[in-house]
Amino acid sequence: MRIGVLSDTHLHRIGKDFKSICEEHFKDVDAILHAGDFTSPDVIAFLSKKAFHGVQGNMDAMEIKVTLPEKKVIEIGGYRIGLIHGWGPSEGLEDRILGEFHGVDAIVYGHSHKPANHRRDGVLLFNPGTITGFSSKGVHSLGILECGDELLGEIIEVD
Repeated sequence: MRIGVLSDTHLHRIGKDFKSICEEHFKDVDAILHAGDFTSPDVIAFLSKKAFHGVQGNMDAMEIKVTLPEKKVIEIGGYRIGLIHGWGPSEGLEDRILGEFHGVDAIVYGHSHKPANHRRDGVLLFNPGTITGFSSKGVHSLGILECGDELLGEIIEVD
């Protein structure tokens, strides 16, 4: 099972660049996760064409915040995945989100716009970065999670 992962899209409308990136990289995914900061409900509607799970981010409008939770646990592909946006400064973000979940195989998060793909205390910490928002290093990215014998993450840089 393949899962497409996004966060921090910060879009007010769906443009052809976003559509093109999603069509190219998510054409064969079974589900899509978004770790918040959609900014527009149009992004949720567009991504919901596939099995979709999302959480609200700190920049989302009230119409999104009343629809999506702050965090959730998804059971998919035989794994338990915590999904959360995150808050506060980038430094210490992973420490804060680790305390929000117990008994998960992975935590997918956003907020920092910085890609991450590593394990800590047996938990895969995965941040896809941002494909359309501000990136301090000028790198835009998304993620893929592969659910097989192991849960593996891949960060994909996009132009």
